Amino acid sequence: MKNIFLPILYALLCVSCYAYSTDTTLHIEAIPYDSHILLNWQKDTSSAHYLIYINDSIGQEAIHEPYYVHFPKKRGHNTYRVASCDKNGNILKSSLPIHLKLKKADDEALMDMIERHTADYFIEYAHRPSGMAREGSDKDSSLVTVGGSGMGVMAIIAAASRNWITREEAYKHILSIVSFLSRVPRFYGMWAHWYDGDTGEVVSFSQKDDGGDVVESALMMQGLLCARAYFDRQEEVELRDSITTLWEDINWEFYTRGENVMYWHYSQRYGFEMNMPIKGYNEALIAYILAASSPSHPIKPDVYHDGWASWDRERFGAYTEYYGVMLPLGEERYLGGPLFFAHYSFLGLCPVGLRDRYAMYWEQNVRHTMVNRAYCIDNPYDWEGYGESLWGITACYGIPDGYMAHAPGYWFDRGVIAPTAAVSSMPYTPAYTMEVIKNLYRNYGEYIYGRYGFYDAIKIMDGKPMVRQQYLAIDQAPQVVMIENHRTGLLWRLFMSDKDISRGLSRLGFTIDKTENK
Repeated sequence: MKNIFLPILYALLCVSCYAYSTDTTLHIEAIPYDSHILLNWQKDTSSAHYLIYINDSIGQEAIHEPYYVHFPKKRGHNTYRVASCDKNGNILKSSLPIHLKLKKADDEALMDMIERHTADYFIEYAHRPSGMAREGSDKDSSLVTVGGSGMGVMAIIAAASRNWITREEAYKHILSIVSFLSRVPRFYGMWAHWYDGDTGEVVSFSQKDDGGDVVESALMMQGLLCARAYFDRQEEVELRDSITTLWEDINWEFYTRGENVMYWHYSQRYGFEMNMPIKGYNEALIAYILAASSPSHPIKPDVYHDGWASWDRERFGAYTEYYGVMLPLGEERYLGGPLFFAHYSFLGLCPVGLRDRYAMYWEQNVRHTMVNRAYCIDNPYDWEGYGESLWGITACYGIPDGYMAHAPGYWFDRGVIAPTAAVSSMPYTPAYTMEVIKNLYRNYGEYIYGRYGFYDAIKIMDGKPMVRQQYLAIDQAPQVVMIENHRTGLLWRLFMSDKDISRGLSRLGFTIDKTENK
């Protein structure tokens, strides 16, 4: 009898295992980090939501995306299981339990984690099929951003260089972005600030801001020139040629209106009614560098020297001392300005050894960062949490308000710290930046750290963190790019290798001291 039942039992077990593995098993990937566990799984299109089971729990809150970030209370082994459910709460598939514990990380591993997770905002989370970066973390929105996408191109290149995605995947992704940029409305070659990724139509940034945006276009072009340098193989010529066409189409000279300054906006309906001359010192240095470097429609050097830069201009050459640090450039009333001034233009433009008649730019950016940090340590308005391990004031989402131009000083300091401020300053203040990273991640991680890295803003009130759990493309990308520049100088090297850029810098009187080290 035993010989008869064994084959039958074996057959039944095989059928059962096959059904379980193909029909009812949800396959998950669980990755341990220093202070959190990241769970990923393939989206079950038939499910309405997912339940997360941790240790002996009966199922956490309903999760709608196919990932979960957990900060365990204990460092020992934890058990995870995920189930997909229909709209009535019935379980459709369930994963096998996974047992694992946290993995202690050194500084290099923490940088790797943040860079990789944040780069995924521009890879996993990108709008399809345009490839463009979403403005913020509303996945149902088709709103895409030009400046944030340009920075995102650089993040994609960093990811490819570290083999987090293949070179071919990065190439195809950036080619889709370039294809989108080639067919959407442009304004004397410039792109608008926002587009609808589905239709390619311009989305107005404000009432009269529905046309060409010089600074957003410059941030895009900075990224595309890095891509043109990175994808240098014969079979990648389509991307290089397409970028060259877009580069040569931009008429920087038109945006001077015949004057010695560039104007930020132009609209087909409103012309130059926005009337915003681009005068420094702010994030727009890169626009003047690119405008002088254009192979087709360059500006005259006087547009830079008379329009952007002038020692007698209140918002440019303050040369003022704060906390014992002499800062050459920046507006005095907010101690040189928000920290993104030291980031956006310098994602590709390498400040090491870079100087003109106005500043040594490595010195400018290091000092700007140190002033921002010193201000937070001094904390003149007694905001809770400010200090050596929680500093960094820059434009970001407000708490509870919308996007705001946070900066040191009475008018702009609202007690909000943006992780991007310190993290993107990694090349300038690596040890001080790591203090902020460790504090935010290890002490506030369950509130401030998500699937795509640090959320946009944090404010401590009554000992509790208030967090704006949203992402913003222009705050995420600089973290990736500047960490990579600190580690390898990759994006700096690519951008500065461009012959057009070399020519433009020379035309404006810039020199590069190649003996200077960061």
